Amino acid sequence: MAYELITMGRIGVDLYPLQTGVPLSRVTSFGKFLGGSAANVAVAAARLGRRTAVVTRTGADPFGTYLHEALRDFGVDDRWVTAVPGLPTPVTFCEVFPPDDFPLYFYRQPKAPDLEIHAHELDLDAVRDARVLWVTGTGLSAEPSRTATLAALAHRARSGTTVFDLDWRPMFWESTAWKDTAREDTAREGTAREGTARTNTAQQDLASARAVYEEALRHATVAVGNVDEVEIATGEREPHAAAAALLEAGVELAVVKQGPKGVLAVHRDGTTAEVPPLPVEVLNGLGAGDAFGGSLCHGLLAGWDLEKTVRHANAAGAIVASRLECSSAMPAPHEIERALAAGAVR
Repeated sequence: MAYELITMGRIGVDLYPLQTGVPLSRVTSFGKFLGGSAANVAVAAARLGRRTAVVTRTGADPFGTYLHEALRDFGVDDRWVTAVPGLPTPVTFCEVFPPDDFPLYFYRQPKAPDLEIHAHELDLDAVRDARVLWVTGTGLSAEPSRTATLAALAHRARSGTTVFDLDWRPMFWESTAWKDTAREDTAREGTAREGTARTNTAQQDLASARAVYEEALRHATVAVGNVDEVEIATGEREPHAAAAALLEAGVELAVVKQGPKGVLAVHRDGTTAEVPPLPVEVLNGLGAGDAFGGSLCHGLLAGWDLEKTVRHANAAGAIVASRLECSSAMPAPHEIERALAAGAVR
């Protein structure tokens, strides 16, 4: 039997502080959780009753064992989660400063195992037959994962629903010149020249990333991203212009997440949904996008109209934003219905 959803991409261990409003230097205790966008989206959809699996890789270490156990506990098939000898399972720390400051610290050196997915190891029949395939921008950031992700997209040939989560994480790309612009003191001539060189390199990096994104968009039927991510993919930051650019790039549905301004979704057939945010007291906003993604897939699988699908996904994201963790915070159907009925997360 075909899977309803297969996700492909990042996995790791989230170590989240159990004290909020405290910098990592002063945190004394942490909670351990399954993390990574592809894994979290699969968990979110499984919580809603969908048959899901994830294609990714871990280290051959105790954290890798933990991730297998966690996936199975959440009802996600882990048959395509394999170990990479010699590479550690990634660990991510965050700081929690509600309502809108959640710095992330990724430990993915010397290389994350989930970037060692090889095209020849993919079960392409399962990829093709899944009702929904979800891939991420992180999977395009380095080889061999980039080639494997594009191979999965090409083999699927736009059958069913293929979602490209733009998932722009510039620190994962091979060159990090993007973050080294001329922020330093440029009073000295030498420093100014260095800043200009870094800026030029950053522009080249962004152009290279955009070209890869454009290739992925040609194979996708749905694109999902926040305003920063759609700007990377299209050069457009204004939500309606960005949605139009994504449709022009080849997708059938463009979903632009706008944070406190809500969500814009535009279908090629002219259907549009603009959904305001659900009121919520934010504790940790980091898992909200993954909850949104899992619920979005659930709505697409259910054949709901666009507005119902986006409202449901918006509520799922708001619920997770009210909780500390990500994967284990993914809401059950009755929790989403209760939030929608109340018009807020209580």
